[in-house]
Amino acid sequence: MAEVSLFEVTKGWGADPAVDRVSFSADAGSLVVLLGPSGCGKSTTLRLIAGLEMPDAGRIEIAGRDVTRESPASRGTAMVFQSYALFPHLSVAENIVFGLKVRKVPRAERDTRLKRAAGVLGLEKLLERKPSQLSGGQQQRVALGRAIVAETPVCLMDEPLSNLDAQLRNEMRREIRALQRRLGMTMLYVTHDQVEAMTMADRVILMRAGRIEQNGTPAELYERPATVFTARFIGAPPMNVFPATHLAAGAEVAADAPAQRPLAHLAVGVRPEVLRIADKGLPARIVAAEYLGADTQIETRIGDDTVMVRAPGRLSAGPGETIHLAWTKDDAHWFDLSSGCRIQ
Repeated sequence: MAEVSLFEVTKGWGADPAVDRVSFSADAGSLVVLLGPSGCGKSTTLRLIAGLEMPDAGRIEIAGRDVTRESPASRGTAMVFQSYALFPHLSVAENIVFGLKVRKVPRAERDTRLKRAAGVLGLEKLLERKPSQLSGGQQQRVALGRAIVAETPVCLMDEPLSNLDAQLRNEMRREIRALQRRLGMTMLYVTHDQVEAMTMADRVILMRAGRIEQNGTPAELYERPATVFTARFIGAPPMNVFPATHLAAGAEVAADAPAQRPLAHLAVGVRPEVLRIADKGLPARIVAAEYLGADTQIETRIGDDTVMVRAPGRLSAGPGETIHLAWTKDDAHWFDLSSGCRIQ
């Protein structure tokens, strides 16, 4: 196992920084997810760790060793790409051990590692097939097998599940997490899917415009978002965040605002699942309601702002009707309206 640490790492394309003074550590044996929208710098950060790109500034350490200017082969990392990058003319077995052959690992050692990886991934009966004869999930397992046989202490994964359908993504998500725990490897995993981040990660590093927006456990990002961006990125549906001036229409909820701060300077965040429909509260006009069986997802408007509600069971009211929304004091999140930062 090996710890991975970045210190003020910067990488730019022309005048625009793709990664801007990023610093974090991935503990040995942990699974750390780099999360964020397209173009936020998460894949570039992973490629910097792998040595596929060189930073303009900063330092990268793996297992306490400065690898900032070292070649990819000397860093002790394996990488799984979004495209799987399998050789179509080679069999599954040949694809898995290809890197070992290039590094001139003895045949007996290659066979031992291949057998071990195939057993872990359930590929024993597929070793003679070509990639074109495999399903998407099986191809993903082959790509994982290639990383496993390298037996490096660090595994880097760049959106490995994005090409799979929803059901297969769910299955592979659980398999990758179980595999990482079984092998005890340090894994850095890039995704734009917050469900993958929340269900797999020991820590989530949420990135925005090349910088770290928040670094914490999945529970910390969900329960105490540091910024409005984090609040709106994490959760399905995401947190409702709207100007606190709307609360003037509901005296019961306005009373919970932070003392000595005018409502005009505040934004309030409330998650859809903690909102409840009540006799008194903040009036909201129903725009649409989607019945999902266990609950109903309701889109409402408060002024010009959309507020989503997840209510148990089926909703009797319809579009155009007004309902009243309430929540408990502890369920409200308060943000400075101008900076977007959380008010402690």
